[in-house]
Amino acid sequence: MPVRPSIHTLKVSLRYMKPPVWRRLQVPSQTSLAELHHIIQVAMGWHDCHLHQFEVNGVHYADTEHLLEDTTDEARPTLARMQPGEQIAYWYDFGDDWWHDIVVESVDRPDPALTYPRCVTGRRAAPPEDSGGPWGFAELMSALNDDKHPEHEMYRRWMDQIGEIGYDPARFELDQINAALSRLSAVAMSR
Repeated sequence: MPVRPSIHTLKVSLRYMKPPVWRRLQVPSQTSLAELHHIIQVAMGWHDCHLHQFEVNGVHYADTEHLLEDTTDEARPTLARMQPGEQIAYWYDFGDDWWHDIVVESVDRPDPALTYPRCVTGRRAAPPEDSGGPWGFAELMSALNDDKHPEHEMYRRWMDQIGEIGYDPARFELDQINAALSRLSAVAMSR
């Protein structure tokens, strides 16, 4: 008997962020962890320039080009066997330590009128790449929000150099995220 298509609704939250930064994503249940990595990169606005790793039920997964000690190929496992309430940890950028908590919220039948993967909702902009993890990001925002901070000008120039001069941490742009997800091709997801 053929497997019925299904959609996993996931809540992806950045750990240690106040106020919270999160995305609610709907992805096909046959999505592999390797594909989920690319989906999260797009949904969070990351640029995929650092190593990453997943942890599911105590097993660590990474891509085959950068398999770390005691890790398994992330291209094999899919979300299909994961049930509501189960969790995944996703670690991006081992220097900045961006930990994402992923919770399976539901497994449903797909809506034929919708395209997947897609972002349903979320909150706040993800921090810029290389901003130092949650604590470095807090320092960055403190300096940028205080003209008298001794590192204000240095951080302002850095944000300009990385193309983030208009960065607004409160901004959440659902339409832009979904447009980027729709461009995410099978070729890009299978790198």
